Amino acid sequence: MGQILHGSATTTHAIRAAIQRSKSPLKDPARQHGLNQKTVAKWRTRTFVHDAPMGPKTVRSTVLTTEEEATVVAFRKHTLLPLDDCLYACRRRYRT
Repeated sequence: MGQILHGSATTTHAIRAAIQRSKSPLKDPARQHGLNQKTVAKWRTRTFVHDAPMGPKTVRSTVLTTEEEATVVAFRKHTLLPLDDCLYACRRRYRT
């Protein structure tokens, strides 16, 4: 399976691992991989090679209130309908 990198990523997992293994000064891997020395320093201090999670820490609906979302989830669990059918059935009730 391939890597999923965010749009601004300038390094891959392999490059990040190579940076972490390297004992040479920051400028050498930066020049070798075409990176800024700050990027090399950042990846040297991390103990992992995947991107740090971004975005909200708690995922919630931007349209429905917590109560409305709970109602929709309960409706779907009760009816066992596919998501598209639940959307169609609930759209009339929660239309803005």
